[in-house]
Amino acid sequence: MMFGGPRIKLDKDLLARAERVSKAAGYASVGEFIQHVLERELDKLDKDGADLDEIRKRMQGLGYIA
Repeated sequence: MMFGGPRIKLDKDLLARAERVSKAAGYASVGEFIQHVLERELDKLDKDGADLDEIRKRMQGLGYIA
């Protein structure tokens, strides 16, 4: 993980949940946990060389975008 790299803002309740789950799952940090979850979700969305329209449809189907 990059130190001092890009930062993102998370809702405080979401961050609290991520901290709780990452600790229970044995991650070294909440940042490591979030990175792992993002990588896993991006792999799912980007599988099979999906184009941008396919990715957008998948994300809409998952409720991530309207």
